[in-house]
Amino acid sequence: MRLPRRESTWAWPVLMLLGFAALAPAADVPPPAPGDIRVLVTAALETTLSSQMNGTLGDLHASLGTRVEKRALLAQFDCAEAQARAKVAVAELGMARQSLTAKQGMRKLNAVGDVEVAQAETDVEKATGARSLAVTQAGYCQVRAPFAARIAKVYVKPFQTVAEGTPLFDLVSDGDLKIRLNVPSPWLARLKEDMPIQVRLLETGKTYPAHISAINARVDAVAQTIELEARFDEAHADVRPGMSGVAQLPGTPP
Repeated sequence: MRLPRRESTWAWPVLMLLGFAALAPAADVPPPAPGDIRVLVTAALETTLSSQMNGTLGDLHASLGTRVEKRALLAQFDCAEAQARAKVAVAELGMARQSLTAKQGMRKLNAVGDVEVAQAETDVEKATGARSLAVTQAGYCQVRAPFAARIAKVYVKPFQTVAEGTPLFDLVSDGDLKIRLNVPSPWLARLKEDMPIQVRLLETGKTYPAHISAINARVDAVAQTIELEARFDEAHADVRPGMSGVAQLPGTPP
């Protein structure tokens, strides 16, 4: 008769020790101190640029991490059709204006009535709107940066066909950074704008001076916290959006 296999009596303690070791914090990361508040660094302005038309992309003029200036060309669509529609709209507007001029001259000779002149004026207004629409749609062929930024994500590839609304690029502004944090609402009486704080970031291991720049007008009644926004006292080349850490606020309870 085969006896049931017995599990090793030492295996479980060893596995438990290994698991605890894996969960233990790294030696170079200091433990949180009393009063530490979690913070997140974000860009002052960030957005996702999406396609405003259906079409096929050409070459992309920006890649991941690239710094771009405001109005810089990021991508170009194949826009032969849109440009052709714009030319047709311009031609139709020219014809409508000529017709209106002719009708106005004939009206002076009493060859046509006021209704025909009014109809010609309406045709000019409609053609003007159609031209504006066609020119605007042709302008969607070029995707430009709305502000100076860095490319945080690229969703598409060169020569890819996309639909209207398809995400193309994530942009984060290449300027001042914001620090977001939530503190207990009982601290509100001690908080004020321009209050200095110290921010320690996990990614760099450094501490940076900063100050509170904004206090939310509403308290989170469920979490009993209030959201703050802070700014670094000066720019730091080693700090990027997405970094996190802790902050210490003076005059707040531990």
